[in-house]
Amino acid sequence: MPGKFAPLAALAAGGLFLSKQANRAKARLPHVEFTSPGPGPTVSVRKSLVLRPPASGRSLAALAAVAVGGYLAYSQLKKSRGLGRTSSVQETIELNVPLSTAYNQWTQFEEFPKFMDSVQQVKQIDDTHLHWRALVAGKPKEWDSEITEQVPDHRIAWRSIGGVQNSGAVTFQRVGVNRTRVNLQIDYDPETISEKIGDAVGAVKLTAKGNLKRFKELVEAHGAETGAWRGTVAPH
Repeated sequence: MPGKFAPLAALAAGGLFLSKQANRAKARLPHVEFTSPGPGPTVSVRKSLVLRPPASGRSLAALAAVAVGGYLAYSQLKKSRGLGRTSSVQETIELNVPLSTAYNQWTQFEEFPKFMDSVQQVKQIDDTHLHWRALVAGKPKEWDSEITEQVPDHRIAWRSIGGVQNSGAVTFQRVGVNRTRVNLQIDYDPETISEKIGDAVGAVKLTAKGNLKRFKELVEAHGAETGAWRGTVAPH
């Protein structure tokens, strides 16, 4: 349960960091003292001069502060728990199609770019090996993966065997006559600073959620799978 609140804690830390920086800047702002003209008692007025950068600059500064603050807080949280580098996300969605239709469509790996936002190409080498080309934190990367388990209408698991380190599984569960629950879990190792910042602010989780939403739209729009592979791969 605590892991679910890590991104929120990270954003809160980023916001606190930004607030402290703003207060420090405010404390250094110049002041001007002047005397009012005209008859009558002399009046001394103190007026603050507020110097503001362009709106776009303030927005970028705020985003940068939240991202960096979130990354630092999240890194400290993982260290304090004794956790390794691996991060994990899990998303679930329900489709208004039969179980076999949802499963069969997912086995069409080369069609993943149709609903996976950052995936540019998936090439199936053989029954258990795939080659991927995708954008990771905005940069193009390629890697190979291996299907480590496949049970028709139930589960597909994989792990990378080079390049971007990731693994995971997708499971399928019938929840009605024409309704299927799909659960996606991804474990990954953020490498670059941009990947770690993205991890801290929940970018991978948002991507996974969006991918499942588009998969649902794709399958329900067709009403049937575009192909199927019903083979079994023993766990290894």
